[in-house]
Amino acid sequence: MDRPTHYPESVQQWLTTPLGEALVQQESRIVEEALDGIFGEQCLQLGLWGESNAFLKHARTQRTSLIDEAPGTDGPSAIGQLHRLPVASDTIDCVLLPHVLDYSDRPHAILREVDRVLTSHGHLVILGFKTGGLWGLRRLIPGAGLPPDAQHLVPERRLRDWLKLLDLRIHGVTRFFYRWPLPGIRGASSPHWEQRGQRWWPELAACYMLTAQKRVTTLTPVRPLWRRKPKVVAGLAETSNGVPRIRFDQES
Repeated sequence: MDRPTHYPESVQQWLTTPLGEALVQQESRIVEEALDGIFGEQCLQLGLWGESNAFLKHARTQRTSLIDEAPGTDGPSAIGQLHRLPVASDTIDCVLLPHVLDYSDRPHAILREVDRVLTSHGHLVILGFKTGGLWGLRRLIPGAGLPPDAQHLVPERRLRDWLKLLDLRIHGVTRFFYRWPLPGIRGASSPHWEQRGQRWWPELAACYMLTAQKRVTTLTPVRPLWRRKPKVVAGLAETSNGVPRIRFDQES
């Protein structure tokens, strides 16, 4: 039996804490920058992370949709398995995965489905928790504020390898959220502190955003170079014994 990929109820509760709300707010800002230059007909989000419109409100496409594996209070556009999307192939211009891979034991299958539904040159935006950094110490801190049940964190380097195997061109990686994973911390982090972290301590970030684009290799058929008949070239050439002969040249 397939294991569901949707986020546990405890995660949705964590997202309503001050730390969870601050994280979603910052993620919404960086996703807005990533979606700024992506146009087309359809933007699809997999998984309900926070409010249903937290990220899709920034999409520049004509339509937006959200698919989750369980009905939620915000009401996703459709209910379905994320590793078996009820979506036609080559129809989506941009896919957004907000921490979906952190909660799935079938990340390869989800990425293969994403590759299937993306149009040629379609875009992919992935949000994930870093396996190291400040939040990598969560197991040593009693009551640490990392979202519960995130048992399938994918290292950034491994994710890069997976995407390359799918022939997805990686555009860039943004590391963000330099805050201690303590539930008692309130308020948004300082933009100056975030800028310093991105510049001086990128490996200490709690999260990353990876952007990639599908690339379709166009094959140009090459005509075989068959052996061609020689053609007669006007003019005669003499042999060493003075007997004239016709000179043949190959067609170019």
